Parts: sequence; structure tokens; C-alpha cells
Amino acid sequence: MTRSSTDPQEPMAAGGWQSLKAVARYTLEEGNAALITRALLQQNKTDGFACVSCAWAKPAEPRVAEFCENGAKATAWELTSRRLSPEFFDTHPVSELRGWSDHDLEAGGRLTAPMRYDRATDRYVEVTWDEAIADIAARLRALRAEDPKSAVFYASGRASLETSYAWQLFARVYGNNNLPDSSNMCHESTSVALPESIGVPIGTVHLEDFGQADCLLFVGQNPGVNSPRMLHLIKEARDRGVPIISFNPLRESGLVRFVDPQSPMQMLTPASTTVSTQYLQVKVGGDLAAMTGVAKALLTSAVAGGQGLAREFIAQHTHGFDAFAAWAMQQPWEDIERESGLARAALERVAAVLGGAKAVIAVYGMGLTQHRLGVKNVQMLCNLLLMGGHMGRPGAGICPVRGHSNVQGQRTVGITEKPELAPLDQLAAQYVFKPPRDKGLDTVGACQGVLDGSVRAMLNLGGNLLRSVPDNTRLEPAWSRLALTVHVATKLNHTHLVPGETSYLLPCIGRIEIDRQAGREQRVSMEDSTGFIHASQGVAEPADERLQSELAIVSALAEATVGDAAQVPWAGWREDYARVRAAIATTYPKIFHDFETRFVLPGGFPKPNAARERDWKTPTGKANFIVPGALVADPDAPGHPPQTLRLMTMRSDDQFNTTIYSLDDRFRDVSGTRNVLFMNEADIARHGLQAGQRIDVRTAADDGVVREVRGLTVRAYDIPEGCVAGYYPECNPLVPLWHHAEGSHVPAYKSVPILVQPENAIP
Repeated sequence: MTRSSTDPQEPMAAGGWQSLKAVARYTLEEGNAALITRALLQQNKTDGFACVSCAWAKPAEPRVAEFCENGAKATAWELTSRRLSPEFFDTHPVSELRGWSDHDLEAGGRLTAPMRYDRATDRYVEVTWDEAIADIAARLRALRAEDPKSAVFYASGRASLETSYAWQLFARVYGNNNLPDSSNMCHESTSVALPESIGVPIGTVHLEDFGQADCLLFVGQNPGVNSPRMLHLIKEARDRGVPIISFNPLRESGLVRFVDPQSPMQMLTPASTTVSTQYLQVKVGGDLAAMTGVAKALLTSAVAGGQGLAREFIAQHTHGFDAFAAWAMQQPWEDIERESGLARAALERVAAVLGGAKAVIAVYGMGLTQHRLGVKNVQMLCNLLLMGGHMGRPGAGICPVRGHSNVQGQRTVGITEKPELAPLDQLAAQYVFKPPRDKGLDTVGACQGVLDGSVRAMLNLGGNLLRSVPDNTRLEPAWSRLALTVHVATKLNHTHLVPGETSYLLPCIGRIEIDRQAGREQRVSMEDSTGFIHASQGVAEPADERLQSELAIVSALAEATVGDAAQVPWAGWREDYARVRAAIATTYPKIFHDFETRFVLPGGFPKPNAARERDWKTPTGKANFIVPGALVADPDAPGHPPQTLRLMTMRSDDQFNTTIYSLDDRFRDVSGTRNVLFMNEADIARHGLQAGQRIDVRTAADDGVVREVRGLTVRAYDIPEGCVAGYYPECNPLVPLWHHAEGSHVPAYKSVPILVQPENAIP
């Protein structure tokens, strides 16, 4: 379906000429236009590299341009001509750099040499690789002798399967399961919820299912910013007349209109694709109530003889339906409407479409997972799909959209703090050591350990952890007291500028760059959001000859630290990554059999997924309806002063996680700043404020800790009354560390109770 792109009162369309202009601008600004252009033509291709940005699927038959605007920005960002050499640090002390913005730090360019922080001069100074590895290993051995649980091995989600496998083995040979990763801050709620509901920890949808679906349901996911390549599948669905229902507090461009940059008709005419056929602006934290309303409407229709319940499927394949149905029917419509912010009639219209559909795909993101009841949110979405039998058949299923490009794959090869999820017996036999059996630290636990002093060393495989986590203004002083901080990185970021007593920067080759070991170019492997595993091979020369690969760094550190503690061929792995893949296949034969031949195939190969086959690996042997038990996804919010607002944090279109490509957000008409609070006009008036006014924001919590962000500018915006939105990570200081999802510990960034005051009114 197409419509005029000139209709008033609608967000700017995703894609189109503005997207092409942005790609061209970043390609030119980074100074390597020819190199970047060549690389983009190999991005997400069978013989090229997997995008270093999001984890959306890599198709077997790619388009000529199989990249989106954000993926192009990420490629240009990595292949920049700019460098931060050791000489740069000679003239820029760490205390000065801490005043730089996230954007300016990364825009400085690629790190080129290993460096150690020198406290006497407040500067990072160059060291040799041998010096760095030897000193880090000596300090880790000393800490291990005191308490092997005092070190944390954090992974950001971008490292390859090969490096991730080596990383988790390093940690376990060292003596702990302290393996937090970026999943702990986003989709851990998925990893907890789905096994209880359907017996697998990942989604059930493959790319081909989108071509067979007759209804798409988006809840808390914004494809225009988080996974833009998905917009092509959405356009194809709309061209077939498939209805798309979206729940989101904001009217996001990618869920409203899309102009396909690869469609001559849409690029040369005012036409665009209307994305959502129903768009419901649910209140922040109101998803659980909204989904309950849809379920109640479906049940009511079924009682009256209407559509909506797959009775045979429910009887044969599910457990707990009667208890769930009774609970849903007991929820008063008055409560559902109040908590969701949506009218009963609107929810009944959603139920009418879902009830008549034969194959529904439900797509969701952190808008569901990052709540106190984020696990229940995901399970409630599963309940809706199970009601219609939309699991385990073509064109249907649940589709969590992951962020980092290999975060799901890291969990597949053992990066988890939960020992029951790792094949410890197999690792013990394979490498002749005794893996630790006690639970390790997740991200929230690691932060608590930093605060209480039980964590003494933080090893960071990528990432910008201090900017990513909640309560970071409380965390920074404690972080600087760590005995050892180590960072494997491509660019400088804020976390590097809060050094521990001893701190190292270890610069690595990027995924887009050619990785040569023992005279041969190496491939690595990745897993995408749909559970397919692909090869990825660099296409550009490394930014500097001193750079080492991630696997080379990790294996060298492990060998120097615990080389005699297990029979692991660290040196052999550095020379030939195929040896690591063979080891992975030995550890996980059901997933990775014939690894070396299958991962290079067009489209890669899928992980086994029992739920796709209606084989339910749950204690009941069936898919489970789970009663949420509440309508409020964030029980912290009620009971606070009447002036309390619900804050959701979000990303701009010029951002990937903590990487800020610019201070602009064209989809929300923001330019040159990220210090903005988006408010409903009624809330602006109720608080005695004006659009454009500068305000201070404080968390409404009674734990005795003052959490505040000062100097935000009020922006009138189309958001439900009582709800506000601000940018991540700028608003992270407002999120208490204890404000996390029950069962998964995912920080509840999407619903934080706050109070606002005119600037400087807060003492």
C-alpha cells in the first residue's frame, strides 16, 4: 500500500532520499570514501562480512545493497581514516578527555597501539604487546591466587563465535562463571521467558516466514532505527495487503511510513509505504495491560462463537490455558484501559484482526524486555500467539530482535553466568580441568560487586560498560578503585577514561578488516537474530600494523594467565581459526556438526529449534500459558507523588547503543543536542513548564540516593500523557541499579519514575 509522503502531522518517512544523503555524508566525512563504498557492496554478502551493527538476518539471496543507513554508518565509522595514535595521548590527559562527549571520543578515530594508563602523568602511554600481556597475566594470576571470583569477564556482544568461545573458556579455566554480557541489559528477559513458555531461549521465526505471514504484530520495537533492513520485508508484506499492528508509546517513523531507497517508483514520486494499519500509542509500561485487553477480547469473541482460539492446538500442544483464560477474563476493562492508556474499542479491533489471521508473527524488542516485569511481558506476548496456534507453523512465531550483531551467538557458545546453561561436563572432559559450578555474576551483579569491592578486576571484550549500565554516576568512583581494568577495543570511549589502579587499552582489528594469522586470511562466524550462523570475512586492510585480532589477544592473555591449568591449544587457535570451530563442534555437536562446510553456505545454517517443530522442551512437555498476575509492568511507579512521570529511554536515528554518530535525530526533528526530554503538552502545562525550557530531572525513589540529570530541554511531543522520553545513555544516571526485571536482572530502562523541575530548582 502506498500513500502520499506529503500528508501533514506524520513523522518523516524512514528510508528515502534522507537516508541516502546520510549514507553519502558519513562515507565522505570519514575520509575513506572509495574503501567504504567497496566494503558496503560486500556487507552482509556470502563472501563478505556481517554487519558490525545490528543482528538482523543475512539472507541467502541478498540485494545489491544489503545494508541499511545505520549499517552503512557503522561501516564508515570503523573504516574511518582518522587515528588516535599514542602521540594523541601525549597531549591529551585522561582528565581532559573525560569532558569530551561520547560522539567526539569515538569520532577521533581508531586506536592503533597497546597502551597502559600512567597515573603520574594522567595519560595513556604506549607499551609493547609482550609487555602488556605479561603484566596483565601476572596481575590476574595474583588475583586468582587470592580469589578467582574477583575477576569479571565482560563481553559486549560483537565478538565472533570463535573469540566468544575462547573467552568463556578463559574465564572458566581461571576459576569463575563471571561472564556478564550485553544480553544482560537487553534480551536476558527473552532468555528467561521463552524457555518457560515454549522450551527454547530464542525466537522461532526465519526470514522466509515473513513471506508467508498474514499479520505482523510489533510490540516495543522500532525497525526504522534498530533493524532497518527489516523494512524491506515489511514493505513486501504491505504490498501483499498484510495488516501490521504496532504498539509503541511514540509514533516512530519506521512504523508509520517507509520509502524504499531501492524502489525507483518510491524514490522518484511522492509515494511511500504505509507501515502500520493500526497504531496504538500504549502508555509507557502499559504493554502488559494492553496485551491482556487483546486476550480478553479474543476470549470474549470465542465465547460468542467468533474467531480467535485455535482450540485443537490449545488442547494438543499447550498447558495452563484454563487458568490463564480465567485470569484474563477477571481483569476489569476499566483497569485495562487505565494502565494501557488505550480504549477498549481499539484493543477489540486488534483482537478482531488477530482472530481472523492464520499466521501471525509477533516482533518485539527492548520496549518489552526492559521493565520490572519484562519476563512477564514476553510471556504474555507468547500467550497471545498460543491462543491462535501461531507457533510451529510457516509464517508464524515469535521474533525477538536482538541488538549487537553476535550477542545471541555468544550465549550459544557458552558466555553465560549460569552454569546450568553451559556444557561444563563436556568442557571438563575436552580440556581436562574442573570448571566452576557455582553461579557467576551477570551485569547487575558485577556492578554490585564493583560497588562493594568484591570485584577487583574487569576484563572488557569490547563495549562501553560504564556508559551502558544504570546508576553509572554511583558506579564510576568505585570503578576507579578496581585493581585492574583491561579493554579490548577499536575506538576510545568513556569507560576507558575511568582507569583502575592498573589499566590497559588493547586495540584490535575490526570485523571488516582482513585478519591474517600464520600467513593466511581467517574467517569468523556469527549468529543472527533468527538463529542462523554465518561466515564473515574482512575485506579491508587493518587500520594499523600494530593491531591484533580479538582472538589473538584473548588467546595470548589466556595462555599467559592459565596456560598450565588446562589442556587448551591457545597458540594453535591463534594460528588457524578453523581449529577453534572444530573445538566448538566437539563441545556442541548437535548445533555445529559439519561447521566448516555449512557456515560458508549462502544464508548460513540454522540452529536446531524444537519449538519450530512443535516439540516443546518444557517440564510439562507442552507450550505453557503463563499467568502474568499483574497489569502493571513496572510496580515501582504507583504510589509515588502525583507529579511523577514515567520515563522511557530510547535511541536516536544517529546512534547504535552507546555509539553516537551525531547529535542529530532527524526522525524526531532534533538537531545538535541529545539533552532533550520529550513531554506531552498537557504534562508540560500541568508542571508549569514551557516547550524549550531547561529543566532538571530527579528519580522518584525512596532509597536515600539522589539520582538526577540536569539541563535537559523540554520538547513537546506526541507521547501519552504521564509519559516522557529521553535519550540513552544520557538518562542512565536516573535508573537505580536495583530497578531491574524480575527473573532476568535486565535494567528497567523503559519505565523509570521521575520528577521534573525548572533548571536549578533542585537544591
